[in-house]
Amino acid sequence: MEDINIKKATLTDINQLQQIGRQTFLEAFSAGNAEEDMEKYLNDNFSIEKLTTELNNENSEFYLAELDNEVIGYLKLNFGPAQTELEQANALEIERIYVSKEFYGKKVGQLLYQQAIQIAGKLNAKYVWLGVWEENSRAIRFYQKNGFIEFDKHIFKLGNDEQTDLMMKLELNN
Repeated sequence: MEDINIKKATLTDINQLQQIGRQTFLEAFSAGNAEEDMEKYLNDNFSIEKLTTELNNENSEFYLAELDNEVIGYLKLNFGPAQTELEQANALEIERIYVSKEFYGKKVGQLLYQQAIQIAGKLNAKYVWLGVWEENSRAIRFYQKNGFIEFDKHIFKLGNDEQTDLMMKLELNN
């Protein structure tokens, strides 16, 4: 898929970001979760207000994967105080890598992941970390294949449902 373009998202991309965010989250998790929990999470985390705040945060960055001017996936990175946990200056958090279901297995996630690693290198991060739902075996395999190892667990709240995320990290040699 050589025609995929990865670009940094700005406020002008907010509607596309909201759409791909909601779509990919539903595709990834609606089967295993209650509809009301999904709706609460989507309303809380993909509102225009919340996305505006995140896009304006100098310690967070979003990247969009585009194919023929259509957004097919995205990446959200956090550093410093924007990290959801740990908040270590020498770390980069991959908060989200999501790809539209029709592009699963077409290396879009890998391209977004490589973007994250490139940015981690520019920041001289010692490691990259993330949380992944313990029941999301597809994502866990993806991160293991890329060298991530589990180091802890934490609770992720989806609506009113408390779920366990595996925390995984990759040490960088820079």
